[in-house]
Amino acid sequence: MKSQSLYKECSIQESNNEIINRTPPDQFYHILLFKGSGSVNVDLVDYDFSGNITLFTTPYQSIHFEMTELIDVRTLLFHGDFYCIEYHKKEVACNGLLFNNIYAQPFIQLNDEEYHEMHVLFDKLSAELSFEDTYSQAVVRAYLQLMLALSSKVKIGSVTSHEDEFSNHPVSQFKLLLEQHFKKERTPAFYAAQLGIAPNTFSKKCKEHYLRSPSQLIQDRVILEAKKQIHLTYKSMKVIAAELNFDDENYFSRYFKKHTGVTPTTFREQVGISIVADLSR
Repeated sequence: MKSQSLYKECSIQESNNEIINRTPPDQFYHILLFKGSGSVNVDLVDYDFSGNITLFTTPYQSIHFEMTELIDVRTLLFHGDFYCIEYHKKEVACNGLLFNNIYAQPFIQLNDEEYHEMHVLFDKLSAELSFEDTYSQAVVRAYLQLMLALSSKVKIGSVTSHEDEFSNHPVSQFKLLLEQHFKKERTPAFYAAQLGIAPNTFSKKCKEHYLRSPSQLIQDRVILEAKKQIHLTYKSMKVIAAELNFDDENYFSRYFKKHTGVTPTTFREQVGISIVADLSR
């Protein structure tokens, strides 16, 4: 695996799907650029893909390609200290769209022109990473921001199209209910009852619409909120556990580690506390 980096907070790696499968989750955000057909597993959820693909993952999300064909993968890794997606939400609405979006597939499909443009941005980023000065660091951030803006534009179109397919089915309201009740209600039966759907029908339609089971979505939403609180605030683990309605801090720690591979304390140590936390003080 070839890697080019100026700062430990940002780098570009040239590898392939087999190498990525052997690479453990880490504290970085990832943007993967590749072409091919197959399946990729992100946080134990399988997604089929075909064509020109850009995939986005967050710290300690697992990635595993389910395919025998070897494909080249270019990966841009960046730490939240280098480019804070929460802080730059006005310039690039990527948080909750490209990253931290549990309700949609974690990648976008690009046409040939968009795919070429992303490769050009990768090349320009790679060139700037070879220089060690403040100006290059600013240029790298600018290219990264442009990459995210272009990707967000493509993503918005694909999400809107997918939502339209299920707009008339009650399961489309599950997202709203989950956002309201996930801290206290963690059983699929509760949401099925609220939607007036039989549990089996709810589970089936949920998998069709959101590509995962109701239980998976509930767990993912709890973990997403836990990550946000750990990364975006100075709250203690005890306080976060209480706010998420865990019986105690130890149970919260076990739950978090089961779904991320690391404890909440390790996650905070590696990912850090965002500058957004300072702004809210």
